[in-house]
Amino acid sequence: MTEQIPEPQESQFKRQLRIIIFGTDTPAGRWFDIGLIISIIVSVMLVLLDTVQSVNSRYGTLIHVLEWCFTLLFSLEYGLRLYCSANKRQYALSFYGLVDLLSILPSYLAILLPGTNLALVVRVLRLFRIFRVLKLLRYLSEGNLLLRAMMQSSRKVFIFFFSVSLIIMVLAAIMYLVEGPASGFSSIPKSIYWTIVTITTVGYGDITPKTPLGQAIAAFTMLLGYSIIAIPTGILTAEISQEMGHRRDLRRCDNCLKTGHEASAQYCNQCGSELPQEI
Repeated sequence: MTEQIPEPQESQFKRQLRIIIFGTDTPAGRWFDIGLIISIIVSVMLVLLDTVQSVNSRYGTLIHVLEWCFTLLFSLEYGLRLYCSANKRQYALSFYGLVDLLSILPSYLAILLPGTNLALVVRVLRLFRIFRVLKLLRYLSEGNLLLRAMMQSSRKVFIFFFSVSLIIMVLAAIMYLVEGPASGFSSIPKSIYWTIVTITTVGYGDITPKTPLGQAIAAFTMLLGYSIIAIPTGILTAEISQEMGHRRDLRRCDNCLKTGHEASAQYCNQCGSELPQEI
């Protein structure tokens, strides 16, 4: 028999670091999350203020310095998450791992793309730091619930939008034949634009039907729009309700084993025992 080589034990520092960074059930973990949330909000506000010309001309240097401070801070956070993660590859390719990476990449890309000709490209890349705000979803259980519901309903919503796209193309083709270039419907793509604007009840008014038949079709399209808008809302609402029911089922009392407790409940509604808190 071949002798198995024992795996090296994980260091106490790495294990403690994982509890602080990925966990929220300890005081240190909660303070880490609170500090990170404040940093994310402030850094995103800096990105927004940087686009205001009057603010940028007066405080541009200070904003630039602060942005680099936050970039280094989030780079350190990303490196620590990779270091103490139980599965580094899984974290790096996960949704939050990619968001963490996207939030720090633009600043470094700006260094690699110097020159006045690329100033506009660099500025656009810097705006991608707004992805930091998506990092907040990690700390909101309601955000995670909504994200799971959206992923569960993605297939139904895709089929719905595909069906709506077919309806839009049919209506656009009809309006192109009925109204024609004289009324502004100069092409089918232009008619598709009008149909989307009408069916979503936006109504810019830059293109309007002139003939009675065209106006009747427009009225039907408007009424159809109200029905169409309600469908994806119902699909997502049903998935959210299902996720909330599943979440309640996971809240089980360790004393009487009763399930179905609300996420905010602290005590069992049957035996009064304290419920285990969500992590």
